[in-house]
Amino acid sequence: MEPIQAWSVKRISMQESLSRQIAQQLEGLITQGKIAVGDKLPTESQLCEMFGVSRTAVREAIAHLKSMGLVETRRGIGTRVLRAEPEGQFPARRISATTVEDILHVLELRLTLDAQAAALAATRHTPTDVDALQAAHRAFLAACSGDSQARHEDYVFHRAIVNATHNPFFVALYDQLHEGAIPRTKLLAVELDTAAVDAYLARVAREHAEILDAIIAGESQAAHDSMYRHLKRAYDNYAGYQ
Repeated sequence: MEPIQAWSVKRISMQESLSRQIAQQLEGLITQGKIAVGDKLPTESQLCEMFGVSRTAVREAIAHLKSMGLVETRRGIGTRVLRAEPEGQFPARRISATTVEDILHVLELRLTLDAQAAALAATRHTPTDVDALQAAHRAFLAACSGDSQARHEDYVFHRAIVNATHNPFFVALYDQLHEGAIPRTKLLAVELDTAAVDAYLARVAREHAEILDAIIAGESQAAHDSMYRHLKRAYDNYAGYQ
């Protein structure tokens, strides 16, 4: 890794998302090789000083890099670079314009609905809810390890979060979406790039784990933000097919 003093970083503008600006600059340093694969990022305190921002903004930026598959964080070790390029986008060769429009409409709704559901679940969940959430996550992982798109298991995981809000109106609205809430259910087999499916599902599994951990820990804002990042990445990916 190049010495930190050699990095060309810009102070953050208050006119744009702080975390996104930080993530973009760190992504650039990684893809340019200034922070090599295997190297650790500076500590949170160092990044706060470098960019002139709070720990919250730095943590959100790191979470964004994790969702791209660029870095991983381990307790007591720090944040390490995993790869020099972001993992590929959603594994589809092509998607019809009508299908993309439908997917984006549903994701627009879910950006608000699922994120708020995760926040409420973090403060309202019961031991029974935790059991259901963990079972749904295990089922998703098992489906990913088999010859499956894990569409049903993906829906069941998100539905379990909505159920943990204990708000019947959230539940009724989500049940109307049913498995159509999961974008992959709208894709034809011929549209998929099967070689990239495993990597994509691995990313989804990591994001689900992050959401689940925040909910179980009772961290409402972290649960909200993790869910929002999860769905916003999906939204941005599908918007790229327009």
